[in-house]
Amino acid sequence: MAKKKCKCECPECMPEWLATFGDLMSLLLCFFVLLLSMSTMDAKKVKEAIGSLQGALSVLEGGTQTEVSRERIQKATPIVKNEETAQTVNRLQQAITEFKEMTQAGKGNTITLQEGEEGFFIRLPADITFAPGSAEITNQDSLLFLKRIAIIIKEYLPKNIDIQIRGYTDNLPPPKNSPYRDNWDLSAARALSVLKILIKDGVDPKQLSAAAYGEYHPIASNLTPEGRAKNRRVEIWFFAKKNKEELKQSILDKVQ
Repeated sequence: MAKKKCKCECPECMPEWLATFGDLMSLLLCFFVLLLSMSTMDAKKVKEAIGSLQGALSVLEGGTQTEVSRERIQKATPIVKNEETAQTVNRLQQAITEFKEMTQAGKGNTITLQEGEEGFFIRLPADITFAPGSAEITNQDSLLFLKRIAIIIKEYLPKNIDIQIRGYTDNLPPPKNSPYRDNWDLSAARALSVLKILIKDGVDPKQLSAAAYGEYHPIASNLTPEGRAKNRRVEIWFFAKKNKEELKQSILDKVQ
């Protein structure tokens, strides 16, 4: 007697065409992803988006990052971020990088570009620019660097930006063979030396000024040779010009 055939209780498999259709959808997805990755984006829109994000986060290239402080907001004169200023900052940073590579001064006390309350500045260590107790720049690498800075200022720096050269020293008096009586004279002479080189290389004198701070604004301890080396410096500051009303308000703030 023939046995009765049992009915299979296994679930039905998906149709064969569905697997092929799934593969096709996966291939189409990969195709569109590749198209998107190879497409060119609108550079202007990307730049505007980055600028908007930087502004929202207070990360302003060539400007300042103001703290939530009423006194800081009154005193700071930030440089308004624009394409010219950003280009200037990039050129200056490139010049500093090339100087480090040329002189192999990547380590230790070397030239840097930094931001401050009033704008941005280049810090020149005196030890790689001047001889001890001297304000004369004889180092050819430093002279070539300042010439490069002058070219960048002339070609890329907006005319509404002022430049101030500031001289600083450590707390040790100038050597006995120095022509300068004290650190005030030495810091002033070094600042003027850098200023005159920039003028000689074509920078508009109307944009320039010099200031001497002597030994009274250290950025490191004067108790060690390394700290004193950091304090001996010249800084080239870039900041936005103040109009008459801003100058008047600045004077009133200081009086109060």
